Amino acid sequence: MSATGEKATLLDYLGHYREVIERKCEDLDAGQLATRSVPPSSLSLLGLVRHLAKVERDWFPRTLAERPETPRLYWTEEDPELAFTGAVADDAVVSEAFTTWRQEVAAADAWLAELPEADLRREVPHRDGPVSVRDVLVHLIEEYARHAGHADLLRECLDGRTGE
Repeated sequence: MSATGEKATLLDYLGHYREVIERKCEDLDAGQLATRSVPPSSLSLLGLVRHLAKVERDWFPRTLAERPETPRLYWTEEDPELAFTGAVADDAVVSEAFTTWRQEVAAADAWLAELPEADLRREVPHRDGPVSVRDVLVHLIEEYARHAGHADLLRECLDGRTGE
């Protein structure tokens, strides 16, 4: 990472961990992507992709852009874990998940491209109280890094592939 400035550094780290998730899912079929970790967990690589699309949607348009009316992804009152429980071995589900995740990442990146570095300190409303843009970005880096570790273990169980 050779970014200059706080915003560039945060975006480099976020971008790096997004790429790790993408690489961990490369060359796997729908069955492999939907393979659960260990019972009773519903964790799978496909579930992670769906979850991260939901995370991108919740934090960028709904929170940072202050548009809470934006519909939520992979969530219902009846099944708040739909990102994981709905991650089934079906090519259409896989295609939709990756398309949605990539669209959410692109929309977030477009929003971030317009963000002045000084706005990192700006606070936005959140259900737990005001939160700064910077804190949200740090949280997203942490979220992706944690799930990259999960993805590494899931991938190793599938075909022995380790590392990045």
